[in-house]
Amino acid sequence: MPISIKTLTNEELMAPGRTGCPGCAAMLVARLALKVLGRQTIMVSATGCVISNITHAGGPSIPFIHSLLPGSGSLISGIDAGLKALGKRNGINLMVLAGDGGTADIGFQALSGAVERGHKFLYICYDNEGYMNTGGQRSGTTPYGSSTSTTPTNMSVGKHSSVKNRKNMVLIMAAHHIPFAATASIAYPQDMLRKIEKAVQIEGPSYIHVLAPCNYRWGFPEDQSINLAKLAVETRIAPLVEVEHGRKYTLQMSNRLKRPVQEYLSTQKRYRHLSDENIAEIQQAVDENWEYLEQLANIG
Repeated sequence: MPISIKTLTNEELMAPGRTGCPGCAAMLVARLALKVLGRQTIMVSATGCVISNITHAGGPSIPFIHSLLPGSGSLISGIDAGLKALGKRNGINLMVLAGDGGTADIGFQALSGAVERGHKFLYICYDNEGYMNTGGQRSGTTPYGSSTSTTPTNMSVGKHSSVKNRKNMVLIMAAHHIPFAATASIAYPQDMLRKIEKAVQIEGPSYIHVLAPCNYRWGFPEDQSINLAKLAVETRIAPLVEVEHGRKYTLQMSNRLKRPVQEYLSTQKRYRHLSDENIAEIQQAVDENWEYLEQLANIG
């Protein structure tokens, strides 16, 4: 029977009393993922917000290893190979949970190598679009126009990341021809649970990218994380898509009414300096990205 919110276990594998920010979306990703994977799981997490939030409270109540930023892909590869050598691989789920810095930037080489070698594990990236654990610096997934501690807010000065050229990790991972790559959202937990369940049943590497709104660095009320994640999907800032074997693309909610990106941008202080022209640029880039995804999914 497919897993659902109604059938989800009440058991919590994340230790209580964590030190994370109120409303932290990344911690919700961790909680839900472990509810699907269960106790027969070994978890690796790269240095980042989740590590900072759980290590002071005892961490998960499953085997757990803290990886340095560059090495989570290598570490999970070694665990997979070691369990196979011991004849103990069957029945064990392996999961990496890392932020965008430890995934798209510093940890990318190890991740790319791990999936290229075909190790069996699930890699989940919680993307809060910056190095939020160390001061809110720009990362490879920071969107165009976002104010960070290392980018100026004057849009005419300096180099900025862009919705058009920031790293699209799902398409990058799909280019490795892994069995399964997808995006997910904490605002649509049933879809996320389905994708996690599907991923862990696959023989080989799988990748799920989840937008994780950060109220502290993005500048929005702590009780609005879910609403903001939903708005990101509905404005097509964060499309829900899955790719099988690098070839079959499925675009979820393709018929859902599109909302203007202004509704999403206006909720966050990190975008308050944008001009109407900047917002129009972002809208155009989002529309172009959506059209590209529709082409890949053979829609229209």
